[in-house]
Amino acid sequence: MLQKTLLSLALAAAMPALADVDYQIDLTEPTHHTGQVSITFPETDQPYLDVKMPAWRTGYYRILNLANGVRDFSVETETGAVLNWHKVDKSTWRIELPDQLRDQEIVVNYQIYADLLGRRARHIDDSHAYLDASAVFMYADEYRQQPVSVTLDVQDNWRSVSGMANTDEHRFIADNWDILVDSPIETGINQLYSFAIDGRDYEVVFWGEGNYDAEQTVADLKKLVTTGPEIWQGYPYERYVFMIHATSGAGGATEHRNSTIIQRPRYSYASRDDYLSFMSTASHEFVHTWNVKAYRPAPLVPYDYQQENYTELFWIAEGSTSYFQDHLLLAADIMQADEYFEHLAEDVERYYRKPGTEVMSVAQASFEAWSDQYGDRAQNFSVNIYSEGATISWMLDMALIEATDGEVSYRDVHNQLYQRFNADEIGFTSADVLTILKDLTGQSWQNWWQQHVSSPVAEVPFTEMLQSVGLTLSFASDEQPSPWVGWQGSAAAEGVKLTRVERDSPAWDAGFTPGDVIVAYDDHRAAGGRFEEAISEYQVGDQVQVTYFRRDQLHQATLVIGEEQHQGAKIQPVEKPTAKQQARFLQWLNVPHPNA
Repeated sequence: MLQKTLLSLALAAAMPALADVDYQIDLTEPTHHTGQVSITFPETDQPYLDVKMPAWRTGYYRILNLANGVRDFSVETETGAVLNWHKVDKSTWRIELPDQLRDQEIVVNYQIYADLLGRRARHIDDSHAYLDASAVFMYADEYRQQPVSVTLDVQDNWRSVSGMANTDEHRFIADNWDILVDSPIETGINQLYSFAIDGRDYEVVFWGEGNYDAEQTVADLKKLVTTGPEIWQGYPYERYVFMIHATSGAGGATEHRNSTIIQRPRYSYASRDDYLSFMSTASHEFVHTWNVKAYRPAPLVPYDYQQENYTELFWIAEGSTSYFQDHLLLAADIMQADEYFEHLAEDVERYYRKPGTEVMSVAQASFEAWSDQYGDRAQNFSVNIYSEGATISWMLDMALIEATDGEVSYRDVHNQLYQRFNADEIGFTSADVLTILKDLTGQSWQNWWQQHVSSPVAEVPFTEMLQSVGLTLSFASDEQPSPWVGWQGSAAAEGVKLTRVERDSPAWDAGFTPGDVIVAYDDHRAAGGRFEEAISEYQVGDQVQVTYFRRDQLHQATLVIGEEQHQGAKIQPVEKPTAKQQARFLQWLNVPHPNA
């Protein structure tokens, strides 16, 4: 007992006293993308304090080296005594604390340069500031779990919004830095809409002018947020904020624990296709509120912001989210069945245009997510945690429904992940998912996992999966053979510069590679805008003499025109689905078959 008491006393002495960490940022001179940050840390009895800027932010699995925006770093005590410091590494500043000054609060000051709008990390200009704390506010490990406050000094006509609780118009509080870092702030000139549904509060904030219909968007978001029970028992939040940026030159979205940020070009909202694309993104980020934020893979619990967090389960985090996003739009009556079938057909077509499915598994793709896969490698030798992850999720859903006669679907798996794994405390592993699968179905899924998750999946039974739910799959290319080359290019001064060459395509077999500049075909000039049309006029099996530049040297190759496969995909409901097909369709999407 005495040993336990002494140990408890020792641990208590080693821990900092409970006190707030106060953040302030001055945004009153935002024109040149800068803000002045001041952080007050509680006193410590340690000889130094390490303060850090994250190297990446959640939702974007790349090292961004966010410390590169810090300028004019300085430190003093609460009484103004200057403290010495030096950098330990690219993201860590070590502050030296002499004995006589360890009873004082520590004030860190620096300027932050914020022009990373497209990264959804930090952006400051004369109309607004978007602040993801991971790119703006430093932290110290000693105080990471202690209360924080953020005070904004802004221009008179600015409005501040965040998923955090606020104590006044421009001041927010959170229980710890991990909540702050996952609760971005939008402040500036914006439109704000508020509503409450089922006891939960929502806000929708629009920054930027565009061709969006704010009223319609809010009306549909009201419907979307009611769909949580389609998959999960319970909501992980009491308040949620949709932040929407209508921008120029930036696009994308990022999920957070109590909010999401969605960026789109300002004139890409009005058409039906554009609007559904936006709503699919909103639904994707909404699904993330559970999948990734409420529960997530074990290597991401807690987040380590100084280095990569490797996992083989990003395909669940992102791919399953992509799989469910349109399901919720169907349930909310925002997307119609024929529109969903069209999206699904596009996914099928893209899968067949991805040679990387033959060589990389979704588990490997998940682990490699931190490595930027681009160009030919991304298409020809890798798969994507989003698109291919969604395909594997679909396969697992169909397999579960078939194995249990419709008693269990993939929705049940995600509800169990939500019930069993609180991301604030513990993450899940592949073994945990397999345990859930066995608990739900009474059988082992180890072999299925090895064949479809741990190994590449070159053949997906799309036709059979669709037939089981009363749908048919057809390809226009089956009815009318079309010429196929397998390259993509862009106009260049001399002709056409290749940007992608599909593995095992006619262009690949002829030896072409990205960067080649095609200048002539069968003695005709390639420049002038008609090259693609001219190539499409050849017949399958025709030989074309192609002249091109590589490394500024002229070359010639013979291209044999191939036959296009799996193009013009179309998914349609059968006119008279059987009772079993109707049941399977309902078990799959949780809405009735169109011809039921």
